[in-house]
Amino acid sequence: MTAVTVRAVLADITTLDVDAIVNAANDQLAPGGGVCGAIHRAAGPELAEACSALGPCPVGEARVTPGFNLPARLVIHAVGPRWLGGDQGEPELLASAYRAAFQLAKESRVRSIAFPAISTGVFGYPLHPATAIAVRVTREVAPASGVEEVTFVCFSEEVLAAYRKEGVGE
Repeated sequence: MTAVTVRAVLADITTLDVDAIVNAANDQLAPGGGVCGAIHRAAGPELAEACSALGPCPVGEARVTPGFNLPARLVIHAVGPRWLGGDQGEPELLASAYRAAFQLAKESRVRSIAFPAISTGVFGYPLHPATAIAVRVTREVAPASGVEEVTFVCFSEEVLAAYRKEGVGE
């Protein structure tokens, strides 16, 4: 078991110098909006080519590609659920997406990883339940993954406050 540092920061995930960043991907692994679009733009067209060879990816699962033009060595594409009211298995699928990302991090010998708030953008997952799941799963699985540093990258003060409410500091 590895001691894990968990923090939350207000930043642009595409600029972080970590082993891997996580993309809040769609099931086709195609360039999209929000953080997904930003990652694809920053990584360059090679990322879309690599993703097209790996897709589709079921909700709750993840795939890994090189980071191409990003500072991060790898991009882990985790497919979270669209929010459909909460009774369509969304919490389990979101938790599964985080677990799948940590499994790929373990297999890829990742020591530092940065996550966006998966599914909380265009997929409409309510922020506070989503961050609670992200933090709970991280605390459960990160120590056995070999990951030493987890950064939750927030795109707004509201998102940062949600992680702070879950006990995640800087």
